Amino acid sequence: MITVKIQKLKENAMIPRRMTEHAAGYDLYSANNDDIIIAAGKVALIPTGIAVALPIGFEAQIRPRSGLAFRNWIGILNSPGTIDADYRGEIKVILFNFGAESYCVKPGTRIAQMVITRYQEINFEESENLDQTARGDGGFGHTND
Repeated sequence: MITVKIQKLKENAMIPRRMTEHAAGYDLYSANNDDIIIAAGKVALIPTGIAVALPIGFEAQIRPRSGLAFRNWIGILNSPGTIDADYRGEIKVILFNFGAESYCVKPGTRIAQMVITRYQEINFEESENLDQTARGDGGFGHTND
């Protein structure tokens, strides 16, 4: 288990929480003071009122909530969003309304989920050619499945 320091930047901010015992994602809550209406086909930047200090070697991925997407057609435009270990600003979520009707984000709405993962630093080594695989350069539905 790792420890992540979290700071409430707004009085109405809520600490992220898992909704089931083995959930990978921690739900993020909106920390807006007033309702935010997202018209059909539009985006809104939703504040969470929190900032985190991730340990070096970790990132936080901000992902859509499946229930919000399925029931209300609300997703995250840059999914997954990435919070780097050196970022200390407020976490905000870019919600997009894929639906045909407006959606209201009330204060305290569960708007996204945050998954914290370890990453590995890498060194790119330029090469004249790469080893061959059975797949080769096939991509973008090359298996027709």
